[in-house]
Amino acid sequence: MTGLVPFSQGAHVVLGTPQGYRADGLLAAFWDIVQHHRIHFFSGVPTIYAALLEHTTDGYDLGSLEYGICGAAPLPVELMNRFESSTGVKILEGYGLTEGTCVSSVNPPLGERRTGSIGLRIPFQRMKAVVLDDAGAYVRDCAAEETGALVINGPNVFAGYRVAAQNANLWVDTGDGERWLNTGDLGRQDADGYFWLTGRKKELIIRGGHNIDPSVIETPLYAHPDVQYAAAVGRPDPRVGELPVVYVQLKDGATAEEKDLLAYLDERIAERAARPKALHIIDSMPMTAVGKLFKPALGRRETEEALTAALRDAGFADAAVRRHPDPDLPQNVIATLPAGADVDAAAKVLGAFAFPFTITTD
Repeated sequence: MTGLVPFSQGAHVVLGTPQGYRADGLLAAFWDIVQHHRIHFFSGVPTIYAALLEHTTDGYDLGSLEYGICGAAPLPVELMNRFESSTGVKILEGYGLTEGTCVSSVNPPLGERRTGSIGLRIPFQRMKAVVLDDAGAYVRDCAAEETGALVINGPNVFAGYRVAAQNANLWVDTGDGERWLNTGDLGRQDADGYFWLTGRKKELIIRGGHNIDPSVIETPLYAHPDVQYAAAVGRPDPRVGELPVVYVQLKDGATAEEKDLLAYLDERIAERAARPKALHIIDSMPMTAVGKLFKPALGRRETEEALTAALRDAGFADAAVRRHPDPDLPQNVIATLPAGADVDAAAKVLGAFAFPFTITTD
């Protein structure tokens, strides 16, 4: 994505290494590269910005650097503030997916930037939030500030997958004669045209910009003789966004232990990032009325536990976090602190996570 506009304008693009940011020593030398080549902008996922904070900018001339672009995963507000305060470089958060040539919206470099927003749609990109029924069919466009499914249309959107079966429910017919791509994400558009992500309809676990399909974890578990059900979800993490964890319900009479199942998975999951950081054996899985695994309940549990643990580790011993009860605010959390607690300090802890939050006191 970073190279498309410069290439089209005849500008220079510096490719650090074939391995990208993963190459040994690249991050340590990053500010030197910026200074030497007079870099104007770069892009990275939130974990890259966090890692760059470990390398001081003192002594470097970064006068050419106008901004950094962040995408692929939600950027915690606290991380954005820390990076900008430390380096003096502003971050423009954007949104895109491979099927849309990687960018659909971004905060304007020369206009108003709204922290937490994924910005304005780029030129020629049509983008809106729509209401879909349970079958995925179009009902209507969303009003301003109303959450719905994000759909995109334009010359940057691909024609479809080569395997026909993968195109099922991919396109939305809004009645205007155009094909709109269902991104699988939920969001809203404010009255000024800025977009805001409010949730992910897809179940992908996003760890440091790596998209992890839960089936990579669940499929081998279903091959284990002791496992009845398995469900992998993301646990919020301030450093990498999400960590994969998996819940397991054993068959009646089974005796497998959590450590044994984790070792079993380590041997069968090739991608290190996809190996779960924790495995929980529970008595029964949450189910829908029709008998489907209800992962949102597990996701809520991980969110509440992760944020509560972060507050308690920071000294708020009696803190508790719960997801917002309003179904229209699925990403929001409410933190309850004892009377007299330092609300500003708690806000700094919660600000490291990509969740809008409200703090109350007993």
